[in-house]
Amino acid sequence: MSTLLGVLRKRVLAPSLASVGFAERGFPVVHTDATARLEAVPQAVVCGFEWAIEGASLWEIERRLALIEPEQRGFAYEGATMGYSILDAMPGGGSDRTRELLEGPGRPHIFLTYIGIGFAMARLPRPLWKKMLPELTGVAYHPVMSWLAVDGYGFDRAYFDTGKWVERQAAPEPYPWAGRPEYFPRAFDQGVGRALWFIHGGNPDAVAAAAGRFAEHRRADLWSGIGLAATFAGGSDQLGLARLRRAAGGYHDELGLGVVFAVKARTYSGYVPEHTHLACGALVDLTVQEAQNLADRTERADGDDGPEPPYELWRERIRQELRPAAARRAS
Repeated sequence: MSTLLGVLRKRVLAPSLASVGFAERGFPVVHTDATARLEAVPQAVVCGFEWAIEGASLWEIERRLALIEPEQRGFAYEGATMGYSILDAMPGGGSDRTRELLEGPGRPHIFLTYIGIGFAMARLPRPLWKKMLPELTGVAYHPVMSWLAVDGYGFDRAYFDTGKWVERQAAPEPYPWAGRPEYFPRAFDQGVGRALWFIHGGNPDAVAAAAGRFAEHRRADLWSGIGLAATFAGGSDQLGLARLRRAAGGYHDELGLGVVFAVKARTYSGYVPEHTHLACGALVDLTVQEAQNLADRTERADGDDGPEPPYELWRERIRQELRPAAARRAS
């Protein structure tokens, strides 16, 4: 049950549903059924955050999140992880709420719960970040995919401070996440790319134009984020996805990389919506099963303890498999 202190925390820290909506954020989005579904994503995050920041028990969180429709449930877990991460990081927090969530009911949504940690990072001073990632036992993809926390941080900054991070294309100060500060800006940009999909309501031409305003060395990571968002969250139809594919141009393998990771996250959670099937076929000419197989067979390789993060090495192996397929289609 929520306490008075929990209610006060929610009142102070939780954004309203309206404040995360496209109109309130000032995003250039025309309201349609598709954009309404896309707008429901940040609202689901807020719901999960509200329940967690109140201090609801893990038992109660699990049962509340079970009431969220399967398509949006992972996003609600993002919000719950964000809330628990903030509680654990607060002075006197000292709890294992986040670890218990990620090792317990949040396990099928591990890709998204990492992103929730990134949302918490955006609201906490950097000195507290070293405590943000819990040590997990028996959880697949830990800590390889923990770079999604930095992705989540980039998404949050682009979504809530669009003028600085999107319109002026500010670059983040590196941080030694996983001991590799040089990769931090790249993972950040992957999250910015996801945010571009939401900021422009899945409009492929506007998304491509926004990515094109960034420095060239940043665009590849932006496009992988765009592909992930379009496939995981939806928001476009067959014609729109075809336009997105054409707009990607030379970044098609990066777009496809995002598609494959989105499919992996969806299949791992146990629920794959129709829009994920649609995007997978439209953007990379693969079925969901084929994309999942691609992710699985490229997951690990000898030499993954080198200077590049294993996360990026996995991404590169996916690109390498996508490139010959793209060349065959072009010939």
